[in-house]
Amino acid sequence: MKSPTIPLPVRPLRISANRGRDSEHPTEGAPPAGTERRPPRAAPRLASGATSWLVPILLLLTWEVASATGILPARILPAPGSVWRAAADLAISGDLWRHLAVSAARAVTGLLIGGGLGFAFGILTGASRFAEGLLDGTVQMLRTIPNLALIPLVIVWFGIGEEAKVFLIAVGVFFPLYLNTYHGVRSVDQSLIEMARSYGLGGTALFRQVLLPGAIPSILVGLRFALGSMWLTLIAAEALAAESGIGFMTTTAREFMQTDVVLVGTILYALLGKLADSLAKLLERRLLPWHTAYQPTPTTRP
Repeated sequence: MKSPTIPLPVRPLRISANRGRDSEHPTEGAPPAGTERRPPRAAPRLASGATSWLVPILLLLTWEVASATGILPARILPAPGSVWRAAADLAISGDLWRHLAVSAARAVTGLLIGGGLGFAFGILTGASRFAEGLLDGTVQMLRTIPNLALIPLVIVWFGIGEEAKVFLIAVGVFFPLYLNTYHGVRSVDQSLIEMARSYGLGGTALFRQVLLPGAIPSILVGLRFALGSMWLTLIAAEALAAESGIGFMTTTAREFMQTDVVLVGTILYALLGKLADSLAKLLERRLLPWHTAYQPTPTTRP
């Protein structure tokens, strides 16, 4: 008597991506060894700090060539060498550092006063509907008044002393920080706020742990705008019968037709603005390491 035949399981034939070959690889359709696909290599990029100086260097070289060939007369725009010598003379005499210190003190004082008030009012109107209805309309109306239009009133209120200059700078930096702080607070996801409240957060804890972190990106954008407005307002403020500062130095040089000194003051304003913007960017990287814009770009090896 024959024993019953037990059928053996038949292994199904797998067709790989390579035509005409049965798949014996552990992964179906995997390409042969050594031919795996790799993500494209990230294109090399120059450091952003070095790239930002390319255009100023090109402008400086063009300026030097135009002055050396006589295309640009010295009475209109002195050569870079003349401007450098004027800056060196002012630095050696100490006048440059004195005027620079006075202008920086005015700018920082105005930024702290106006920026602090703008931040506080932005938080208040952003977090409270009642405060928004009470204050935001008035602030928006005042925002449309140009800073220079306030100069006659500022002279009546404060005279031509330091208070007038600091007031103008404070007004100039108030509105950018107010608007961006208000927008940042209002842009925080309401579901996060409700979740935080459901866990018992409220008042100061809600502000510190939810509202402020969510509003920081917008606040820092407002800070960068405020820094630009700060230097623009400082130029107008120091033209207001000042006795020291970069604006006073350039105004006095203009009266004596010292164009090279005027250019020294102009370049100083530009360098100070660039320094302030770089510090704001550094602050963004320190405070927003979690933001996608400040994450390091991944690179792949071949």
